[in-house]
Amino acid sequence: MDRDAMPGTAAGAPGAGAPAAGAPEAGAPAAPGRDAGATGERFEAERGRLRAIAQRMLGSTGEAEDAVQEAWLRLVRTDPAEIGNLPGWLTTVVSRICLDLLRARAARREEPTDEALPDPAGGGPEPEREALLIESVGRALLVVLDRLGPAERVAFVLHDGFAVPFEQIAPIVGRTPVAAKKLASRARQRVRGTAALPPEPLAGHRRVVEAFLAAARGGDLADLLAVLAPDVVRRADPAALGPGLAPVARGARAVARETTVFGRRARYGAVALVDGLPGILIAPDGRLRLVLRMAVADGRVAGYEVVADPARLAALDLAVLPVLPVLAG
Repeated sequence: MDRDAMPGTAAGAPGAGAPAAGAPEAGAPAAPGRDAGATGERFEAERGRLRAIAQRMLGSTGEAEDAVQEAWLRLVRTDPAEIGNLPGWLTTVVSRICLDLLRARAARREEPTDEALPDPAGGGPEPEREALLIESVGRALLVVLDRLGPAERVAFVLHDGFAVPFEQIAPIVGRTPVAAKKLASRARQRVRGTAALPPEPLAGHRRVVEAFLAAARGGDLADLLAVLAPDVVRRADPAALGPGLAPVARGARAVARETTVFGRRARYGAVALVDGLPGILIAPDGRLRLVLRMAVADGRVAGYEVVADPARLAALDLAVLPVLPVLAG
């Protein structure tokens, strides 16, 4: 399965009877007229779905857990007579919490690209948390979703990921159902992008880039030489270069030796559409740090450019690659 295609509803919640995270401590008052135990069980049945929604909206497992816990706290403070449809009510509450967080994030204009790229050998993102996030959402999709406006992201995730009707999405994003549908449609177009090649050559280009990324991860010089053209050229922004590396490297052996060093960071890589062609995103925790713009000719990498400058990164058109067709055997 292509992990960077928009996933559907996440796997089911933990087994019934487990205590809800954020539930009141023993002896703490519950909401008036409400059985706290029954409330916890009903909430726990929705937890996995709510966490999946929040992860796709926020791109962070920690923030997603906080959003779900806040929804629990609001639930126990709410009169049950005000809730006709608990799953729908919880979806609305979690989505509004996420929308507020996304708007605050956009207002701060947080840009992680000026931070040092984590080195897997020395304290990068915590492995289990990284694996959970990427497995449930997809690294390239996280990067692309992060480029959507807050309302676009919420509308797209709810409708395309969880089949929430636009009549329910509209009040969450403060739009009419027709306007909410347009938000999701615009987001969908940006997520899918527009390929610069027909399907068959695009698939061939993609396979070469995937082979390069696999070779870089493995750090095997022979595998890299097999995928690089003899006269390959590597260019890079100064911010992407390590000590002693020149802005331009030429020739398969020079580029391959350098790429074996880059391979320590290739574990954070994902293949995506970059300006309409397959390229590589380097995105620890789904936060974009580098982009490799790849040139392919005659079934090999003819050259690549490492983009690290924040302004240049923001100007790139990034999208999720289409699912490759299944070929008959």
